[in-house]
Amino acid sequence: MILDALKLDGKIAIITGAGRGLGRAMAVTFAGAGAEIVAAARTKSQLEETAALVRETGRRCLIVPTDVTDSAAVNAMAQAAVREMGRIDILINNAGGGDDSAGKTIEEITDEQWRRGIDTNLTSQFYAARAVIPQMVKQSRGKIINVASGYGLRGGKHNYMYACSKGGVIQLTRSLALTYASNNIQTNCIVPGVFPHNEEMIRFFKGGKFIPVGRPGDDAELGPLAVFLASDAANHINGELVAIDGGGLAGGILPTGAIPRLPN
Repeated sequence: MILDALKLDGKIAIITGAGRGLGRAMAVTFAGAGAEIVAAARTKSQLEETAALVRETGRRCLIVPTDVTDSAAVNAMAQAAVREMGRIDILINNAGGGDDSAGKTIEEITDEQWRRGIDTNLTSQFYAARAVIPQMVKQSRGKIINVASGYGLRGGKHNYMYACSKGGVIQLTRSLALTYASNNIQTNCIVPGVFPHNEEMIRFFKGGKFIPVGRPGDDAELGPLAVFLASDAANHINGELVAIDGGGLAGGILPTGAIPRLPN
């Protein structure tokens, strides 16, 4: 019976940032669990590749090219989901990322860079939640899963917009969870560790040598966690942060590998 509770048959899941990486992996995993997918991202060609993988599972995939920092575009995405799929059961707020300001000192960061970093990672998730919640309230049912980062729990040298916006995602999760619990809408947050998408990232994180399990995460490993949080098996989980980081935060909210020197 527990396996039945994990099924997503007939559920409609919007996944932002679904054109590649973690978003694509979640789209394919959700389809494998029975969900129909609404895939949103900026690049249509990437969405078409994701849709082809989803359709191989026998599930539908509606692609909606969307700039998640544009509230009108996000509203249109939600409207398209309801119009074409009939309902919205799940929102995966996955879109986000770093920018070209990484490593700059605070006096070098422009107003435009600050706003872009906050909008990409935090405002976008607010827009998407605001767009889908009326439909979820109407249904008296829904799951919202926000994707944050370990940097939402720790600072980083010359790391301002990313760390601040991901910390904001955690607080957005908690506020939504408390506000809409009585409407049978559960909101939770996944906190990924190191999931490198290119060789440069792998080198930056030293191949994962400081991660307790000894390696970075693989995109496909995040999908099953998201499926669980979106399923009926997680109906009593609300407002929680679930880290998937190979044990990186287990020793406290410090960068993995930082070991304080203590006197003998």
